[in-house]
Amino acid sequence: MATILVVDDDRVLSTLVASLLREKGHKTFVAFDAVQAMMVAMRRPPVNAIVLDVNMPGGSGEETLKKLKDSTRTSDIPVIILSGSIDAAGQERVRALGAVAVLSKPLVPAQLFEALATAL
Repeated sequence: MATILVVDDDRVLSTLVASLLREKGHKTFVAFDAVQAMMVAMRRPPVNAIVLDVNMPGGSGEETLKKLKDSTRTSDIPVIILSGSIDAAGQERVRALGAVAVLSKPLVPAQLFEALATAL
């Protein structure tokens, strides 16, 4: 199965998403801000996908997505945005930056699994 990085400053949601992914057989890493996200994403071997919140400390999800896509080490990692506060313009921006899917909170696990299946 895949190795997935879950990035969200909401520790309860991060733990929930990671737990759901582990139940499906995936290995997970969790980061709670943009700085941690970049550190984990740069590790070798790389993660297979990233689930990324938009609003968090240490830099926005949009900024983090841009950094991920600008780096040769992480540009090929599919990123799924999971946010409770992204409007239509924000969805368009993150898709233009390279997000493979944009999901809304509250989390619908089936939508997450479908987005991951498509991304991987």
